[in-house]
Amino acid sequence: MSADLENTLILTLDTGPVTIKLRPDLAPGHVARIKELVREGFYDGVVFHRVIPGFMAQGGDPTGTGRGGSDKPDLKAEFNDEPHVRGVCSMARTPNPDSANSQFFICFDDATFLDKQYTVWGQVTEGMENVDALPKGEPPRAPGKIISAQIAADA
Repeated sequence: MSADLENTLILTLDTGPVTIKLRPDLAPGHVARIKELVREGFYDGVVFHRVIPGFMAQGGDPTGTGRGGSDKPDLKAEFNDEPHVRGVCSMARTPNPDSANSQFFICFDDATFLDKQYTVWGQVTEGMENVDALPKGEPPRAPGKIISAQIAADA
């Protein structure tokens, strides 16, 4: 089976490349937003500002504080039945379920207590060891960052 290049995200982290299968079948609005931001170069140079061992790595905030996002409107929640397990990519949000914007997280381990409360939009298919290698902390002293983000179809 050949990869769906339009729904393959390649994050080049300072720790190495990470390939993510996008899941428009689960969260069409969120996948559309991720692709839109990637194609605008929004994620290039953005750090992982919250990296908790055994839980997840969170990034996607251009301010690097965990309080920022894009200038686009927040997204309506697309909670789904996909479990939060190792390698799952999901959107961060405030306590308001319809507040996801640009921040996302990648699970290091099973975090099924998040199921049906956060929108799963992708799955790491290659390079999870490069996510594991991100500097830890809230925030890390020297945060790991996304050097570039690209949709495979645009490569």
